[in-house]
Formats: sequence, structure tokens, C-alpha cells
Amino acid sequence: MADAPLLGFWKIARADPERTACVDPDGSRHTAGRILDRADRLVHALRALGLRAGDGVCALTPNGSAGLTVHLAAMQAGLYHTPLNWHLTGPEIGHILADSGAGALFVHERFAAEGLRGADLAGLPGRARIGIGSVPGCTGLEEFIADRPAAPPGDRTAGEAMHYTSGTTGLPKGVRRPLSGLDPDTAAELSTAFLGFFGIEPGPHHAHLVTSPTYHTAVARFGTTALHMGHTLVFMDRWDAEEALRLVERHRVTSTHMVPTHFKRLLHLPEEVRSRYDVSSMRWLVHGAAPCPPEVREAMIDWWGECVYEYYAATEGGGTVQRPEDRHAHPGSVGRPWPITELLIADEEGEELPAGETGLVYMRMQGPSFEYKGDPAKTEAGRLGGFFTLGDVGRLDAGGHLYLTDRAADVIISGGANIYPAEIENALLAHPEVMDAAVFGVPDDDWGEQVKAVVEPAEGSEPGPELAERLLASLQGRLARMKWPRSIDFIEEMPREPNGKLPKRRLRAPYWEGRADAI
Repeated sequence: MADAPLLGFWKIARADPERTACVDPDGSRHTAGRILDRADRLVHALRALGLRAGDGVCALTPNGSAGLTVHLAAMQAGLYHTPLNWHLTGPEIGHILADSGAGALFVHERFAAEGLRGADLAGLPGRARIGIGSVPGCTGLEEFIADRPAAPPGDRTAGEAMHYTSGTTGLPKGVRRPLSGLDPDTAAELSTAFLGFFGIEPGPHHAHLVTSPTYHTAVARFGTTALHMGHTLVFMDRWDAEEALRLVERHRVTSTHMVPTHFKRLLHLPEEVRSRYDVSSMRWLVHGAAPCPPEVREAMIDWWGECVYEYYAATEGGGTVQRPEDRHAHPGSVGRPWPITELLIADEEGEELPAGETGLVYMRMQGPSFEYKGDPAKTEAGRLGGFFTLGDVGRLDAGGHLYLTDRAADVIISGGANIYPAEIENALLAHPEVMDAAVFGVPDDDWGEQVKAVVEPAEGSEPGPELAERLLASLQGRLARMKWPRSIDFIEEMPREPNGKLPKRRLRAPYWEGRADAI
């Protein structure tokens, strides 16, 4: 009987240093031994800088081996690692640096201007600024680790990622959990249970495609956990539908994490492009972060096969998964809770609702609870008896399958009736002339709010009244008239974040400008 595959990057790298740990967007390959060597050196350098277990580091790096090395160093040094969104401005970066208490900032030359501006605003000393590439006023990464030993540090202890939530109001907050005190090898091995919820298997013959920026919680967690399972990480610098297909074929990718927007981009490739690439190696195509219209999901299954998994989760912890075999029996569901997750549906008074009734979705995950760093009021605001909510609305069926309706904050109240935008968006997204769509409420003096749709047309579709008429006509017999958009505006490109989430407030704000009851 074959030996079970090793779990945990450090064990794997020591046992097989020549295996490929990751492939950068430029195609360069990095062995596990090289990444291990650099991560060890980096821990010694950070210790010399004065960082100890419980301190934090921030990294403003693109997808690739450099950011991965920083993460692995933090995870065996007992540090909190905060990857920074490279779209942030200097003041936003400065806020996170100060709020997280970062003792060091790793900044890539591509993002140097705003990164250094943020470091100045946070008062981060020059010796704590480490540049990747040519970054003025920083110690270069190679110089920083040059004289440090390539040996495991003697005080290894597991670190934690601390991602900052974007939120809808106020400044972003770090989602922080207490350090476990575990040996990093033990913590890494235990972490692999997460991908086991999706049936993903360990072993050196697997590759995981990283399609989105690793400053997003889910992207980082799927990627690093795949690494700890012995998979090779294949990094994309930015999303490109055909390039994703090329990489799947080139590296025989077996797993990836995508969002519904990626699905739409892939499906809108011409058939001759789609048929050019062999994607039969894919076994676990996992999607989440935003609602996926059933028609889009089915089209992906028709193309990629029975390998499409859907999930619902939160940076704060917990989630659900719907496996391919469940989709026919439970259409529209985002699945059942993970083994370490409990779900609760409650009304506005906090009373638990029975199966089939719609209310706020609450989750609870086994293990240490989280806190929003420095904000106990926000930490407690969404809690209910040990559970927490993100404000999503949904229901559970008798078998424990979760069905999401919408976010409570996005519900349109028109003439006293609750209208859920997600249902309308799914109907519009099913139309072949729609690449993306957003639905929200705008002021109406008679009804309070009316339904507004903003649509990004598919390539080759001309925006205007005629397209709007065709889209409305497609809703006939599919949605009640009260749910139809009263008007449709068009946009060249939807302002989605790379993780698939859409900041609707940005779209909605102009329509509410000057209103006392603006939302």
C-alpha cells in the first residue's frame, strides 16, 4: 500500500526540495527548496529587526513567489500576515499599517508610490521597509536576507493571516484570531482539512491555478492550503480568460478558485477559442464570493464536466459547500455547512426561524472566535449567542441546505413590498447580450424606491433603448412585473473588485445624491 502523501509545506520541501512549489506569472518556476530557504532566511531577518510572535507584517506584492515567501515566513514565525490590496491609496495603506501594528512592510516596485506614501503616513521607520525590486528608501529583499542562515529558526510557532474586510461603511477592519501556539508543521497539516470539505486530494501530481489577487481571503486560503497539500501553485498576474485556459492545459491544473464573473468571461470566448484548449485535467473548479446564475453554472458544467463546486463563506469564518452531485436535488442552494460550521436563521428580533422561513443567516465555526481588531463594538454588533451574521438573507430547507436570497442592505422596498435584487440580476445575467448586471433601488416619490438595473453589455451588443427593450422582454413569464426594472442604464465596465464582489454603493450613490434619505 502506497504511503500517504506528506502534508504541510515545510515537511514536503525538506523531503523533496527539487519539486516545483510555484510558477510565477512570467513562467519562472521555483522549487520548494528555494522557497523554504528564503522563508527561513526571512524569519531570521525579521527576528533581527525585532519582530516577535504576535507582531505583524504587511505585504504589498503581486501574485507570485515573493508574496508567498513572506506568507510562509510569517506562518512559521508566529506573526500576523496582512496582504494589502494593491488598488488602495496611500492613506488607506497607512491606516492598515497603523491599525495592524505592522513591524515591517514588504512593498513591490510596481506599487512603490502608494506603498511608501502609506508607510510615511503610518510613521513606519525606514529600516522596516523592505523593497522587492527597485524601491527607493527601502532595504532590498535580497540584501535583507543575504547574511541570514538558511536554517529553520529555533523558535518556530504558527502565525495567522489577518485580512482586512472592505465593509460598506467606515474604515476597513482586520479580522483577527488568537495565535494557536501550534508547531507550524502541525498547523499546516490541520489546515488541509479545509480543502477536504470540497473533496480535494493531496499529492504532488496536482496543480492549483490562482486566478485572483491573493490579498483576498478565499484566494489566499485556497492557494496556501493547496500548497500544504503538495500541489504546485500556478499564479496569474491578472485575469484573462484565454490565458486561464492556456495555463490549465499547460500545467494540467486540477483545482482552482473562480468567481461568477470569470465564468461569464470564459463563456463569452468564441467557440473556436474555447475548443482550442484541453481542460479535462480539472477536477475541482470551485466558485463563490458572489451569486452565480443557475444558467451560467450549468453552462460551465456542460463545458468542464461535473467538477463545479459552489460555496458560501466569510473571512470571519465558516461556510457551506454544494457538491456537483447535489445540484439537481437542491437547485439554487449554496450547499450544506462544512463539518466545522453551524448555521442559524433568525428574524429581526433574534428569534430562530424554522426550516423554510427566510431571515438573517448566522454562522458559527468551531475553534477560536474572531474579533475586528480594535473595534469591540463592531465585533459584537453582528453576534447572536455565539453566531455572527454578515447581513445576508436566506433560508434553510429540512435537510440543512442553505438558499441565499440577498443582502439585507440591498433589499429594495417598493410600495411596502420587499424586492430582492439578486433574483433580478440572475434573470438578466442569463441573457446572452449581458456580460454583467447590477440591480438596486433608486428614489421614487410615490413608491419609496423603484427598481433600477445597470448593465454591462456583452461584446458586440449595442447599448441603448433597443437592447433595454429586449432585456425587459426576456423577463416575461420569468419574473413578476413588480420586480422588473423600471429603467435600465448601461455601463462600459462593471466596477467589480478582483474577487468578484461589487461595491453597489458606488453605482447607487449618484441616484440618491441630494436626498435626505440617501442610502
